[in-house]
Amino acid sequence: MSDQVDGRSGRKIVVRLYASIVVLAGVMGFVLGSIRPENLQPELFGFISLPPTPFGVAVYGFITVGVGLGLLLGLVMYVSERVDETTPN
Repeated sequence: MSDQVDGRSGRKIVVRLYASIVVLAGVMGFVLGSIRPENLQPELFGFISLPPTPFGVAVYGFITVGVGLGLLLGLVMYVSERVDETTPN
């Protein structure tokens, strides 16, 4: 069977959705950093301190969401390539 339906690959759609979510997390981080709530101290992975500026919080959003979703997406892609598509009847 073909991996494409109507000229679109499922993998490409998922990767585009992943990229959109990561960009959205960065944009929302920038907005949150612009508001400057009290006690805002972003730390990557619990030990890398970032400045509580709009760009610092945007970087925090990009990296944390990118790594978290990226690991899950990579795991799903790894498993999907190794699972036999035929099921016993």
